[in-house]
Amino acid sequence: MIHQNLSQKQQTRILPQQIQLLNIFHLTTIELEQRIQQEIEENPLLEEVKQEDKADEVRENMQDFADWDEYAYDDIPDYKTEYANYFSEQQLPERPIPQGFDFRSNVKEQIRMLLHTDEDFQLASFLIDSLNDAGLLDQDLSTLAEDFSFIMKKWVEPEELERILMVIQTIDPPGLGARNLKECLLLQLSKKDYKDHLVSIAYHLINYHFEDLNNRQIEKIMMMMHLEEAQLRETLEYIASLSLKPVEIDLDDAVAKNYIVPDFIISVEDDDLEICLARQRSSSLTINRTWMENIRSQCQEKDKAANYYLKSKLQAAEWFVSAIVQRENTMLKIMRSIVKWQFEYFRIGDPLLLKPMILKNIAEETGVDISTVSRVTSNKYASTPFGNILLKDLFTEGLPSESGETVSSRVIQHALKEVIDTEDKKRPLTDHQLVTILSTRGYKIARRTVAKYREMLRIPTAQLRAIWK
Repeated sequence: MIHQNLSQKQQTRILPQQIQLLNIFHLTTIELEQRIQQEIEENPLLEEVKQEDKADEVRENMQDFADWDEYAYDDIPDYKTEYANYFSEQQLPERPIPQGFDFRSNVKEQIRMLLHTDEDFQLASFLIDSLNDAGLLDQDLSTLAEDFSFIMKKWVEPEELERILMVIQTIDPPGLGARNLKECLLLQLSKKDYKDHLVSIAYHLINYHFEDLNNRQIEKIMMMMHLEEAQLRETLEYIASLSLKPVEIDLDDAVAKNYIVPDFIISVEDDDLEICLARQRSSSLTINRTWMENIRSQCQEKDKAANYYLKSKLQAAEWFVSAIVQRENTMLKIMRSIVKWQFEYFRIGDPLLLKPMILKNIAEETGVDISTVSRVTSNKYASTPFGNILLKDLFTEGLPSESGETVSSRVIQHALKEVIDTEDKKRPLTDHQLVTILSTRGYKIARRTVAKYREMLRIPTAQLRAIWK
């Protein structure tokens, strides 16, 4: 028997415009410029008013009141024009960026021949662009899948990215797309000749006994693999010949990559910090209502298609300008909160002054959602007196010190790297020894925490550091 029931339930729905707004929050300065140019090309009602246009208008008004003698007279002092020829390297206003070799474009050309659909190639391009300069994948696939879904406005599962990543890892250079040291070594060994007995032993050692090697369980490895000491030493020397980074960074390319377009500019004025956007775009975007009125006057009132077209384009232009304004206001609000939280760090630039700070802290202080804070700070840089910094690097967990204060994990990682950099390369410090040294500096942490931070810094174990000394 059929029954009809009435029920009420609450659902949270994200409107398409909200998704588009989140996508705009996620854009960097360069990506935003591309998006604005795309909107201007697609929407005739949206236009950009450049400062040069205003300057030309002022010049035209001035020329109406100037005769030839006044126009020909140039009263600009010579020192002002000569000064432009003596800019220092840091003050060059329009310095061309040298074009260096980027392995990503080469990898995309190779993988294009291996994939059969445009959707797969789109996923592959996204993954390739997500690789760091060494050719390694730092981010988790689930995070990348979420970012891709928001950017491309279509849902993708992490398993899809995993499938494409397996294809990328078959491309040269060996080790490309590895997510950790173990995977990087295995990918390099998989392209060696398996008939070589030394290659076979090295692959088996890394694949099945990598944790034992990290823990320096040498006798256990020899017993499990039935190896003599001389054989194990030869295998470790062969593994040491492999590269820790699939892509070797050329010095010229490294110089080219130092050119970062910042999203924020932070300057020190006396004892205060001034915060501003690197480029404010909302003030230069306007709606061309003159063009709209001209078209509307030429159309008949009964022409519903033309009126609907003008109305839709007007709504789209107004929303886009409003979205840019909201983006800039939100970015400044979040950046001011970050600078307030890390005031001492931004004033001096010492990493040891970083305080524990998570996305939730900034979200609660600014009154915005955590996801909005994440998107505003993702891939965003701030120009400071001590260099460009990535905003994501400022967010760290906190750990209690012996004095009872909460210390940022970034500070502990900095101290850990400092200790390892000054160690005896012939006798590297074990994780237990690192725990003891850090405790003398006031950082009381467990051995597994030291191992976790060491892996985050991509520093091998003492056993492997002794091999790669």
